[in-house]
Amino acid sequence: MNLYGSSSTTWNPLNLTVRVGCALTYETSVPTPVLFVLKPRLEGRVLVMQEKLSFGIGLPSHEFQDSHGNITYRSMLMPGKNEIRHDALVAVSSLPDSRMVVGPVLPVGELPSELLRYTLPSRYCDSDKLMDLAWREFGHVPHGLPRVQAICDWVHTYIEYRYLSGRADLSAFEVIQRRYGVCRDFAHAAIALCRAFNLPARYVTGHLPDIGVTDPGSPMDFHAYLEVYLGQEWLTFDPRFNVPRIGRVKVAHGADAVDGAFATIFGEARLTHFEVWAYQIRPGEVNVGDPVDLSKRLDGTPTLMQGTDYCGLDLPGGRR
Repeated sequence: MNLYGSSSTTWNPLNLTVRVGCALTYETSVPTPVLFVLKPRLEGRVLVMQEKLSFGIGLPSHEFQDSHGNITYRSMLMPGKNEIRHDALVAVSSLPDSRMVVGPVLPVGELPSELLRYTLPSRYCDSDKLMDLAWREFGHVPHGLPRVQAICDWVHTYIEYRYLSGRADLSAFEVIQRRYGVCRDFAHAAIALCRAFNLPARYVTGHLPDIGVTDPGSPMDFHAYLEVYLGQEWLTFDPRFNVPRIGRVKVAHGADAVDGAFATIFGEARLTHFEVWAYQIRPGEVNVGDPVDLSKRLDGTPTLMQGTDYCGLDLPGGRR
């Protein structure tokens, strides 16, 4: 595996360590089929060093890749309490999200055929309903990175973040009408507005530790954002925070939240416990399976704590 992770020409040393994972408990009275998408994708600026995934009393699970390449587990929830736990130590780069566009932004007629589905309306990114708004607000902005950033600026400014306000049935059009939501709603809105201009945009879900930023104080959770294909690669944008961030660990991507769900249940089951963690640690101090101990957390402040470069190289300009 390429320890520098990215296809970009930017040097990306994997010199920070984050612990990511979740503990889920489902209760059901009958055997219930389920899909889980919990493991980090093996791509980008990450290297999974340790990882453990367990399904409790569930039947043996079958691993496969879905149509978007996400690592998916097909399992069965059994009558009673089902405890699912994922824990991983991941090396990430201390560099923030890239804004470097390599090469020209391709018109839709020249896009690789596998990207065309990310230009089309989907269940939650109903870009066909937002054409008038998109062209009115962003039609004058130069195509490419300036237009994508203008869209993210607008979503960040005009949609209010309200913790626990999310609903599973809201589309981008409805979110923009009501003007508030959670991170998935911010992502859907920006994706739909990008697709209105034939910019390939996809929904991403994963972990986002608070590296180099102040801990907002809310419980840790999975995070949703988007990627837009500009030039020759996918670039990350996050209208919820609207600043480049450090240490993202992608779990899944797809057309919208349908493809990014951490669990898809084919029947009735109650989620009775939900816990997520994503925080920076010192290498060697924590192993997967250890109790979650936030006293060993290094992030949550504006100071960037330097870690260990797994390529044996020093980080230029690093701070302790």
